[in-house]
Amino acid sequence: MTLRKENILIVDDDIHILELLQRHLRSLDYHTFKAVSVKEALFILKDTFIDLLITDIQMPEVDGLQLLKFTNEHYPDIPKLVVTGYPSVTGALETFKSGAVDYLTKPFTKEELRLAVAKAVTNQHGKSQTRKVQKAPTQTKYGDMVGASGSFQKVTNIIDRVKDNKATVLIKGESGTGKELVARAIHYTGKFSRAPFIAVNCGAIPENLQEAELFGYIKGAFTGANENRNGFFQAAQGGTLFLDEIGTASLAVQTKLLRALQEKEITKVGSQKPEKVDIRIIAATNADLMENIKNKDFREDLYYRLTVVEITVPPLRERKSDIPLLVDKFLLKYGVEYKDRLLKISPEALSVLERHHWPGNIRELENSIQRAVIMADGLIGVKDLPDYLKYEIEFPQTGFVPLKVMEKEYVKRVLLHTQGNKTKAAKILQIDRKTLRDKLH
Repeated sequence: MTLRKENILIVDDDIHILELLQRHLRSLDYHTFKAVSVKEALFILKDTFIDLLITDIQMPEVDGLQLLKFTNEHYPDIPKLVVTGYPSVTGALETFKSGAVDYLTKPFTKEELRLAVAKAVTNQHGKSQTRKVQKAPTQTKYGDMVGASGSFQKVTNIIDRVKDNKATVLIKGESGTGKELVARAIHYTGKFSRAPFIAVNCGAIPENLQEAELFGYIKGAFTGANENRNGFFQAAQGGTLFLDEIGTASLAVQTKLLRALQEKEITKVGSQKPEKVDIRIIAATNADLMENIKNKDFREDLYYRLTVVEITVPPLRERKSDIPLLVDKFLLKYGVEYKDRLLKISPEALSVLERHHWPGNIRELENSIQRAVIMADGLIGVKDLPDYLKYEIEFPQTGFVPLKVMEKEYVKRVLLHTQGNKTKAAKILQIDRKTLRDKLH
């Protein structure tokens, strides 16, 4: 049985030291990843199982100490080895406080490096096995999704059952809940991940162009068709075609979709010759398709063809325990992108986020964190959050207030959210502008 090579991440802004370390470690039969900055290292840590981190301390923008602290908080089981050309007693103490297991001073010999790495990796083997076993039942990351709530686990359990077959899947959920992320997780975590993944927003394609865009067309099929052209179905051959906002598809397109699902073949616009297709279709909607069926806007037979497997993505208000994990994800993403720093959020600001109802779901949360990162100078506080979140109404812990008072406060909050736009406020409140004006008076 061949043992897996340990993955070692080396971080140093000096390219010569980086290459020297990589050459030594490869000769010692380790697998290495290189990063010339903390920013680059974070992306490797996010997507790769790392057995040992080796980092310099003195680096521009974000230094090695911040990387050590971040790794200690988010990946506590990864041993950390520091290599630096600026040794000092104070620096060594700070390094060990940040979670490093050893400290090498440049220049060092290959034998010193070998001993330090071997010691760190050997001590970690037992812990690594424990980490793998313990993480499985409480998985917090799946594809690009994060969560630990029961509703999140329910979604990932279904993904596990469908990712390695080509059963048709219908994903339901409110706008902003991450339906496309679910579709991408099905595709990219399964055995067809190397095949194409084509995402199509049906609502963004004009109705008169939907058929040509999806199925392709032949030269002369209509005015402007100057050549043969493949559609999204042909582009997704062998892989996955994700049809978002499927409820907006025209009835003509629905008829051809039904045939594609039943017969595994399509016909280009203007052609009489059917073509075989081998793809998995994942559709998504935030609409009530059963209501569309009643209104004769959606084919019932197509609905049942699409719902071989159905996944309902819960709104964020039903999985509030996942908010801290989502906040960490977005802080990492936008902190690195905008500030080249690792930002944190205060407990008070996090409490505000956990209290909010999130009608815009995860997309609204991401936008709020994106804004907060831009506005913050350091630790993200309540002051850095959007105004409509700062002044969130809390129901009193004791006692009650009249309905008119609560209604007044809620209307004020909606107007604050829309920045005084009465049309948008009326739409959110689901009343007409005249009724809103009466309430304002």
